Amino acid sequence: MIKFIIIFGICYLAYRALKSWMFQGNSSSSDLSQRSAGQIDDIMVKDPVCEAYLAKKEGILFKFNGENLYFCSTDCRDKFIAEQSENENNAR
Repeated sequence: MIKFIIIFGICYLAYRALKSWMFQGNSSSSDLSQRSAGQIDDIMVKDPVCEAYLAKKEGILFKFNGENLYFCSTDCRDKFIAEQSENENNAR
């Protein structure tokens, strides 16, 4: 039994050494720490309706009064449009 544990340990260490040697250029954990501020993948924006934060590239864009608004779903976007229409009707 001890021989099996020793052989397994040696095989495991050899596997880890081989893996780290073959894939040393593909380390994703150090990739994030080496990025500069200009290389950030995406920024977080806040949905104006439900106030959830989401990645800008995943949001639904809606231009309102020259401003870009990002929504987490079409439901939130439609709710915002309905609220704005209601506010315009009440202002008249």
